[in-house]
Amino acid sequence: MGPIGIPSEEMTLTALRAIAKIDVKPVPTDAAERRAEDAAAETRGPASQLLGLEGMDSKPGDAARTQKSPAQRAQDVIDKVSDAAYSIVTLPSVVITRNVLEEYVKLQARLGRPESLPQILGLYASKPKPKMASGAIKYVERNPSKADSAVDVSIAEAALDAAIEAKDLGAAIGILENTYSSKAYLRAKLIKKALLPGFAVAGTPVAIYYAATELAQLQHALEPRIATGFAFAGAICYVGFTATIGMVAHFTANDQMKRVTWASGTPLRHRWLYEDERAALDKIACSFGFSEEHRYGEEEGEEFLWLREYILSKSMILDAVDLMPGMN
Repeated sequence: MGPIGIPSEEMTLTALRAIAKIDVKPVPTDAAERRAEDAAAETRGPASQLLGLEGMDSKPGDAARTQKSPAQRAQDVIDKVSDAAYSIVTLPSVVITRNVLEEYVKLQARLGRPESLPQILGLYASKPKPKMASGAIKYVERNPSKADSAVDVSIAEAALDAAIEAKDLGAAIGILENTYSSKAYLRAKLIKKALLPGFAVAGTPVAIYYAATELAQLQHALEPRIATGFAFAGAICYVGFTATIGMVAHFTANDQMKRVTWASGTPLRHRWLYEDERAALDKIACSFGFSEEHRYGEEEGEEFLWLREYILSKSMILDAVDLMPGMN
């Protein structure tokens, strides 16, 4: 239980889970439902349908005709549940923790309402933290670029899958900008995946020099100082050459790429740092474009053209001709 006025994480999770228990039935979309709605529409005159005057007359039976259909009622329930969850997490005194964010993403994904996910993912990193001071709540500003403000990969993937399932390209790009593209995510990736290898690279020359010194003691043809220099130079060249070839092979591999690839000349460090963003864009392009591989690149429409330009602005190429089947 947190201080008075500041809900604890358990309280927030309980509220969200209580909302999630509401029975939300899927919106009817079967043929029978559509035929029933079409039949009801035919009972109204063309003029009434056009002008929306069905409720102007007070004839018996009009009230039944103006009632909402099951699909509309289900839609209203979904909207109310989604709005209630949004109201909870956006309260100034509510702290959006990792568990709260995960629960919110799960709820909106089940409802098929990913529109608010980009904003909530942004609030996870930037929302001022409430703090009790002298019996009143004060809000401490946060740095959204800190590594500990990064969204977990599992939550980012769940949010992106929800936007793709709902066929909401705007929400998908917004989720991408607040997760894989954010400074916090990139800094967290550097700390988790590059810090230890960096220490290893920095310590390699020291280890090689120590090994060369020990090897120099096993021979008597040269002075130990000269033998140490020869052994150190040979070992450092071998390790450096082998490591360089391995890094180039690793960072230029494109077997995991389907439609979105790196533009020629993109630095290797940039490719490694933004690989998760490229993979997410690849997933989006495959989901919103044609599923047939032989039709890649034939998509039309303002939305997909915008996606193509957006990918190009990220030093990436959608459907590079030289990497398409039969062209490489």
